[in-house]
Amino acid sequence: MARLLIPTQHNNLIVLKNSNQYLLDAFIAYLDISPKSIETYKKALRIFNLYLKKHNLKIKDIKRQNILNFKNSLIKSKLKNTTISLYIIVVRKAFSWLTLEKYIKYDVSQNIKSLKISREHKKDALTVEQVKKVLKKIDTRCLRGKRDYALVLLAITTGLRIIEIQRANIQDIREIGGQAILFIQGKGKTDRAAYVKLSEKTLKAIDKYLKIRKIDGEALFGSHSNFSKGERMHVGSISRLIKTVLRKAGIDSDRLTAHSLRHTAATINLIAGGSLEETQELLRHSNINTTMLYDQRLKRINNRSETRIEKAIF
Repeated sequence: MARLLIPTQHNNLIVLKNSNQYLLDAFIAYLDISPKSIETYKKALRIFNLYLKKHNLKIKDIKRQNILNFKNSLIKSKLKNTTISLYIIVVRKAFSWLTLEKYIKYDVSQNIKSLKISREHKKDALTVEQVKKVLKKIDTRCLRGKRDYALVLLAITTGLRIIEIQRANIQDIREIGGQAILFIQGKGKTDRAAYVKLSEKTLKAIDKYLKIRKIDGEALFGSHSNFSKGERMHVGSISRLIKTVLRKAGIDSDRLTAHSLRHTAATINLIAGGSLEETQELLRHSNINTTMLYDQRLKRINNRSETRIEKAIF
């Protein structure tokens, strides 16, 4: 009986090393990326592996059409184009590595395209008048009101992303050369090398909030609810806070969300005379083409072509 155990264990090992899960786990182990990105890759490959199990497919036997079918199944599931594109990119990277490491002979994922993603902004910006209305509607007589006012004003005057506001700590505020600076942990970053300048009124609003808040913790904006008092606010909580503030000001649209405050910062800066390069620096865009979307939108809004055509006709 002992003789039979050895080849059985050996065969099991071979089967394991040829299993879909083993190969995908091997790819994950190879990656040298942030923990958050690792989780994103794992999620994408988990969805892919579920598809393989459903259709009884083995990675080593997969044909190009199988991956195209997987892509179509994602489209039918009505996921966002950005999510589908991300999943396809991860699968392509996995197959590229599996080919490089000779786990499979051919990379059948080559030239399988991601979905086309519109470069148009899916969210609108607030006008100056709307900003004034929003700030005026926040009741700053109470603790939460002081926090909400400081948070919204910070978002509008600096163009910070919600995740950057959520990660901000009290000690990240420093004074350099007489200017108040907030060092930030940007999107996809692990350090706090980037920074934004705090305007006089923004700094004053933050000071007023911090002076009366009675919670411990390093987070710049803390929770004041009964269930999570003293804890750092979650990204979802900040998004809901901003949406609530907008609604109280009578501004309720699917195209106006927390991220709209970042668009608002860029748009108002350009309208007020800021250059494209200054706006790029404000938003920390690596490519100025991204910033140009704001400028192009403003030019299109100011383009009176339709009115001229109407006048020519009538």
